Formats: sequence, C-alpha cells, structure tokens
Amino acid sequence: MARVLHMPEVAAGALEAVLQTWGVAAGVPYAKGEVIATVETDKAVVEVEAEEPGVLLRTLVGEGAAVTVGAPIAVVGAPGEPPEAAEPVLAGLPASGGADRPAGVAGAVPAGPPPAGDPPHDASAPRSQPEPPAQARPLPEAPPPPRAPGSGGGSRTPPRVFSSPLARRLAGEAGLRVEDIPGSGPNGRVVRKDVEAAVAARAVRTTEERAYTEIPHTRMRRAIAARLAESKRTAPHFYLRGTARVDALLALRAQLNRGDLRISVNDLVVKAAACAHARVPAMNVTWSEEAVRAYRQVDLAVAVATEAGLVTPVLRDVAGMTVSRVAAVMREYGERARAGRLRQDELEGGTLTVTNLGMYGTEEFAAIVNPPQAAILAVGAARRQPVVDGDAVVAASVLTVTLSADHRPVDGVVAAEWMKVFLELLENPVTILA
Repeated sequence: MARVLHMPEVAAGALEAVLQTWGVAAGVPYAKGEVIATVETDKAVVEVEAEEPGVLLRTLVGEGAAVTVGAPIAVVGAPGEPPEAAEPVLAGLPASGGADRPAGVAGAVPAGPPPAGDPPHDASAPRSQPEPPAQARPLPEAPPPPRAPGSGGGSRTPPRVFSSPLARRLAGEAGLRVEDIPGSGPNGRVVRKDVEAAVAARAVRTTEERAYTEIPHTRMRRAIAARLAESKRTAPHFYLRGTARVDALLALRAQLNRGDLRISVNDLVVKAAACAHARVPAMNVTWSEEAVRAYRQVDLAVAVATEAGLVTPVLRDVAGMTVSRVAAVMREYGERARAGRLRQDELEGGTLTVTNLGMYGTEEFAAIVNPPQAAILAVGAARRQPVVDGDAVVAASVLTVTLSADHRPVDGVVAAEWMKVFLELLENPVTILA
C-alpha cells in the first residue's frame, strides 16, 4: 500500500536537513537495506536505508532541497504497485504554495513525473494567480496633473554639466563620464582635481574587489564555528603540556609494520590515550548541566581533515581493541570521512578527541575542547633534539603533546595524573600492547 516517506531525524535535535541525492529513481523497485536517499546534516552525509522492499512511486523534493525534519519527501509503495497508486496519497497532502509541494519543504519542487493530465510545470515561470473579486481589484490610477504652460510635453533632458576642457579630456582618457563626477568648481563645475579623485576612487574599489574572494559558508563550517565558539564561551579551558622520548615507540612501530600490517604513530598514540583513560577513569567523563557522566567503556574521537571541514569520528571501546584493529578502523573512518560517507551515530559520543598536526611538521599546539567531551589531546611532530640522559647529553626523538581540558568535569590533579600515565605509556610502548 502506498505511503508517505518522511524526512528522518538523522541527527539528534536537528530541525532541517538537505536531501543530497536520491539513491533510486521514481518507479524503480528497491530491496530491504538499499539506500533510498542520501541526506546531509551539519556534520556528515547520512544514507537513508529501506526498512523493507518496495518501490519509489513519486519523489516530492528535488536533490539539494533543504527539508524540515518530518516533512514528506516521497511516496513509496509495495513491490509491484503502479505509479498511479501515489495519487490518493498525494491528494491527501496539505499544499504549501503549489499543487505538488508538501508542507514543510523549503523551496522544493517535485523531482518525479507530474500526475496524469497535469500540464508540464516550468519552475522558472511565474505562477498564475486567481483574479481578485471586483471589490478587491485596485482602482485605476488617477490621471497625472496637467502640465504648466510652457513646461513641454516630451521627455525631460538631463541638466547640463559644466566642466573644464581639461577635465573632459582627462575623464575621456580614463573612460569616465563627466556627468557622473561631482564637481567642486564654481556652480558645480567639474575640474581637474574632481576627475583625478574619481579615478583614484575607482582604483581603490577595483583593488578591494580583487583583494579577496568570498566563499559561502557550508552547513558544516557553520556548525564547526558555532560549536567551538560555544565551547570557548562556556567551558573553562586549562592546558597541560608534556614531552616524551619516543625512540622506543618508533622502533616498536617499525617492528609491527613488517608484512602487510601498516600502523601509524597516531594509531599508537590513540591506543595509549585509551589505556591512560582505563587507568585514570576520572578522565573518562563528559559534562552535562545535570551531572558528570562517567563511562565504563573508553570511546575516543579522532580528528580527520576533509575538504568540507574537520570531522571527528568516534572509535568504540578503544581500550579493548588491538593496535592493528585501531589502525584498520581509523583507516576506514578516514576514507569514508573524506568521501562524506560517515553515519551520524559514528560522529556522536566519546570523552576525548585526539588531533594530530605532527604530520604537517607542527611541533606543538593547543586545541579547543569539543563539547560535551572533557578534553582534547593535541599531538605534535616527533623530532630529533638533544636531551639530558643522566650526566650525558644525547640525541633523542621527542614528541610534545598538549592536553586541553574542561575544568567543570575534570580537576587539574586528575588531568596531571592522566598526563603522567600517558607519557609513561609512550616511553614504554610495550605496555600499550598488553
């Protein structure tokens, strides 16, 4: 039986989403689990899968339309139902500005074929309006007042602009009209300095126009800006900086990467952070206005740079993962993040985010906490430098990290204890594998 397919609430608290693409065309049957549509939220692109087999009878919104959550987006039916089965369902939908436009859809037009008997619809053509009743029709305009004698009946000629011969010549050479230049001479006469000022003003405008290009904000960029600005306003940040000798960590990575296995330094850092959370459970928390939530499982987010902006997919139960599993999941998340194919549930949760700019040569930096998480770990580049080893100065590989923490759920002593454990794990990396 034909029914309406509504825009799902793909993100908690979302009021609107963009229907990015249709996965199937109108009149084409689909199987259970097949992607019917792809929806864009503030954070990611979410695939809407079919809960049961069926056929897409009619699409109600076009690709790229912003749609209110819960609004109709299509009419679907059971396998084998003809397109005509959509007509009774369409007749029951409330109209909102057009015969086929469902309520709650912002600026959308039907993407499917029009109902039988309807003339083709041109979205660019103005809609005809019904003729108003006689009493509502506007009265004819009153005739213009008669002209005064001697005023003339033709079109008015523009007033004459006086200018010096030199000003006219300079304006012509610059491609300007003296009629467009304010005059500062006697009786508004345009003189040389007026033309020179107009030429200079045009040069300034041209330079300003070419100095930058405006790039419209994407939904993701607006969401990132709002979220981080809120974090800095509401979360009292404090920062801890630590350094670790990572020669043993790099040697362990080289040993693990024999054969087909590929593990990055960041994979080992993420695993070490999860182990530190397991040993200092007071860090495995998030903040809410009602309570501090302490978690039994260690879920960590990892920052991934994409063309659209930064996303932070969440790895579940990292403390219980092997390093090879961490590497595999992070590699998969990175590929899907850059392709815009992360699910909304993969972007929610976690108590700590790991962000690494060391691959770009950055030695150290501080990051902003991603609420409601309690902290974010900024990882710099491992670099060779002299260090004191007993009474000797030796060369060693040193890694600098900065922990930004929200002081509401985490005290300074707790963060310091966590940092101590974390640095010890980096310097004794075999314990990460235990």
